[in-house]
Amino acid sequence: MMRLPVFLFALITTASVLHHSQLRAEEISSASADPLPSWNNGPAKQSIRDFVAKVTTEGGVGYVPVELRIATFDNDGTLWTEQPNYVQAFFLLDRVKSLSAQHPEWKEQEPFASVLKGDLKHALAGGHKAIEELLMATHAGMTTDEFEKIVTDWLATAQHPRFKRPFTELVYQPMLELLTFLRAKGFKTYIVSGGGVEFMRPWAEKVYGVPPAQVIGSSIKTKYEIRDGRPVLLRLPELSFIDDHAGKPVGIHSQIGRRPIAAFGNSDGDFEMLEWTTSAPGLRLGMIVHHTDSEREYAYDRKSMVGRLDKGLDEAKQRGWGVINMKQDWRKIYSFDQ
Repeated sequence: MMRLPVFLFALITTASVLHHSQLRAEEISSASADPLPSWNNGPAKQSIRDFVAKVTTEGGVGYVPVELRIATFDNDGTLWTEQPNYVQAFFLLDRVKSLSAQHPEWKEQEPFASVLKGDLKHALAGGHKAIEELLMATHAGMTTDEFEKIVTDWLATAQHPRFKRPFTELVYQPMLELLTFLRAKGFKTYIVSGGGVEFMRPWAEKVYGVPPAQVIGSSIKTKYEIRDGRPVLLRLPELSFIDDHAGKPVGIHSQIGRRPIAAFGNSDGDFEMLEWTTSAPGLRLGMIVHHTDSEREYAYDRKSMVGRLDKGLDEAKQRGWGVINMKQDWRKIYSFDQ
C-alpha cells in the first residue's frame, strides 16, 4: 500500500505575512547589513555564512556557479509551526466539518462520525484506510482552481489554537531571513515537503517568496476534461506521489533535475533529502532545525508524533550536519516576537 503524506499520521495528536516585493527589498539591502539579524551569533549562523561565502567567492576552492546553487527546505517544522498538528491536518478536519451538511450519512459513517464528534483517536483507529478515506473526501472531487480557492479562503480565517493568529503568521523569521540571504547570493530556493503540493502553492510565494514552480510536495492524481466548454484539471480520489523520506530525493530529481548543495529540515522525514544532498562531492550544507523552545514555540523531538526527530539527531554529528538549536540560536522565532 502506498504510504500516506506525513502530515496525516499526526491527526491523532493535536510573522506576519511577507509579500514578495518586501522580500525583494530585503534581498537588495542584505549585502550592507547583517543578513541574519534574528540569529544569535554561534556555530549555526557562522556555518551558514562561511558556507555561502565559500561557494559564492569566484576563484575560491569551493566556488559553485550560480546555476548550481540550489537549496531545498522542508516546510512543516522547518519554515513554519507544525505543532500541535500539521496545518494541513487542521485544514482536513475543518473540511470534514464544513462538508458534513452535504453528507448527512457521515453522522453514522466512520471515520467521519468520530471526527464530527471530536473523537480523533477512534476516527483513526481504522489506520491507513481511514486516513485515506478522510483525505480523498476532503481533497478530491473538485478542479484544481476550486481547490486553490478553498485553501486560500480557509487560510484567510483559520487560526492557530495556541497563538490565535493566522497560520501564515507563524512562519520562522530566521528562516525567512535565510531564504532571502541565499537568494541574494544567487541561490534558487525550493520547498520540498511531505504536505500537499497544491495546498502549499497558493500561498508559498506570498509568505516565503518561493514561486509555485519551486514547490515540491505530495500529490493526488488529476485528469484533464472539458466542463461547460472550458478545459479544467479535476482532482481525483487517488494518491499520485508521496514526497516524504526517500520520496524527497526522487521528487527533487524529477522536478529540479539537479542535486541541491544545501538542504534544511527538522525531522526524520527529511533524513534522505539531507543524506542525498550532503553525500555528493564538493562543499555541501545540511542543517536540522531542532525544536527546543517550549516557551516561544514548542519543544519536541524523539517521541513526537508530529515532526519526530530521532535518527537525524543521532547521526547529525557524524554526517557533518549542523543542528540549529531554536532556543539558543534564534533571537526571535516569529516576526511578532519582541
